[in-house]
Amino acid sequence: MPQPNRRPSAAVRLRSQIEKAEAAGVDRPQMTLRLTHADASSLKRDPDLAMSDIIFADGVMSFLGVKVEEGGVTESALLTP
Repeated sequence: MPQPNRRPSAAVRLRSQIEKAEAAGVDRPQMTLRLTHADASSLKRDPDLAMSDIIFADGVMSFLGVKVEEGGVTESALLTP
């Protein structure tokens, strides 16, 4: 029986979006990730991520150097200027 198509993990999807924006000339400090609670939780619990991929400092979560805002959205998105 064929395996159902699985959606890539939040980390994989978000990393790809960040890399595409960076390739388009946007610096990571200018980006903001607006994440659903589910995607934020998935990132925090992802066993495949290096500890350095997620940083909590001064009450702010960052993923790959991009500020994370959790909640208040129905779909996660990368915001760029």
